[in-house]
Amino acid sequence: MLYQLSYTPAGEVRGYRRRRAKASICAKVAVMHGSNIQPIPSQLLLLAYRAGVFPMADSRDDPEIFWVEPRERATIPLDEYSPSRSLRKVLRQDRFRVSCNEAFGQVVRACAAPRMVTGSDSDNAAEGNAESGSWISHRIEASYRQLRDIGHAHSVECWQDGADGEELVGGLYGVSFDRVFCGESMFSRADNASKVALSWLVAAMRRAGFVLLDCQFMTDHLASLGAAAMPQEDYVMRVKAAQGEPACSLPRSFAAIHEEAAGSPGKLIAQSFTHTS
Repeated sequence: MLYQLSYTPAGEVRGYRRRRAKASICAKVAVMHGSNIQPIPSQLLLLAYRAGVFPMADSRDDPEIFWVEPRERATIPLDEYSPSRSLRKVLRQDRFRVSCNEAFGQVVRACAAPRMVTGSDSDNAAEGNAESGSWISHRIEASYRQLRDIGHAHSVECWQDGADGEELVGGLYGVSFDRVFCGESMFSRADNASKVALSWLVAAMRRAGFVLLDCQFMTDHLASLGAAAMPQEDYVMRVKAAQGEPACSLPRSFAAIHEEAAGSPGKLIAQSFTHTS
C-alpha cells in the first residue's frame, strides 16, 4: 500500500471498517483446502477495488482474508507530485535500472517479507527498531499473480549491479483498472530505491493518461511524498470519474520512456517533474 504504500502491519492499521471474508460479497471467496491455495476470483477482486475496498490478511500464512474500507483515503495527486531536489539528482544519475513487470513475483515476495521499520516509515528497510509482520498472505499473493496474468496488476522494479550480477534492490506493485492504479506495497534494499520506483510510476501514469494514484492509508511517509487525504466517499466518486481506458497501458508507457530517453531515462523522468513543479 505503497508502504501500504507503507510498512504498516495489518494488525496495527486503524481507521477502517474490517469485514471478514464470510460476509456479503466476501462469501463468494474460495477458501484454502489443505495446501491448495484458492485465489480470490479476479473479477470479484476488481469489483471490490471499484467499490473502494481491498483484501488483507492477519499473517503470511493466514488462509482467510478480510475486506478493508478505510474511512479516510490517501492519494498522490499526479499533477502535483514533485520529487525533492536530492531525489531528482538520484533520478538523473540513473543509479538504478528501472523496469515494469519484469519480476512481479519477486517484488510481491519482497514486500511480504518481514522487515525492520520505524514510526516514520523509513525508505530503507534495513533501518528501524521493530520487525513488522505481513498482511500479504500466500493467498493474496496468488490472487495478485492471477490479476497480473490478465493485465490488471503491475510491478515496478529497481535493479543494481551486485557481486553476483544484477540484483533487485527495490520496487512496488499494485492493481490497475480503468485510469486508476492502487498501490499495494513497496520495499527498498538500497537508499531511495522505492522512491525512484514511485517517481517512475507517477511519470508513467501521467504519460499513459491515468488520473488517480491510490495509496490506501495515510502515513507520515506518504505525506512527505505529497500524498493527500480525502474521505472514503470522495475517493469512491473519483474512482467512478476515472472510468474508461487510458491512452496506453503502464507497461507500454514504461517502454516509451526507455525508447525516448536515448540511454538516460532517469534524466527524462527528472526533467518531466521539473517542467511541471
